[in-house]
Amino acid sequence: QVQLVESGGGLVQAGGSLRLSCAASGMIFSINTMAWYRQAPGKQRELVAATTSSGNTNYADSVKGRFTISRDNAKNTVFLQMNSLKLEDTAVYYCNAEALTEWGFRNYWGQGTQVTVSS
Repeated sequence: QVQLVESGGGLVQAGGSLRLSCAASGMIFSINTMAWYRQAPGKQRELVAATTSSGNTNYADSVKGRFTISRDNAKNTVFLQMNSLKLEDTAVYYCNAEALTEWGFRNYWGQGTQVTVSS
C-alpha cells in the first residue's frame, strides 16, 4: 500500500506564494515520475508540473516561470513552489506518483489540498 500525503495548501492573496509538499510512504521500491495536478470547480483535472527521478521537468504553459517542481528522492517527496499566484490558480491540487511496489508500477494519488487565491 502506497500513501501520498500532501500539505501546504491554503488561502493566499493574488501575487503571493505557497509551497506544497507531498510525501510518499509504504512498500516502495522506487518512484519514476512525481507530479502535481489540479482541478478547479467545473473543470477537468489538469497536469501542472511533473518531474522524473533523473530530474527532468515539464510544466503546463499557464504556470511556466511561476511554479517550480522539485523532489527529494531519498525521502520520496515532491514539492511545488508557487509564486506570483493568480486567481485562476485556485483549485484542489493533487499529488501523483508512479511507484514501483511488489505489484509493479502503478499510479497513486494523494487526497488533494485546496489552494485558494483571493483578490
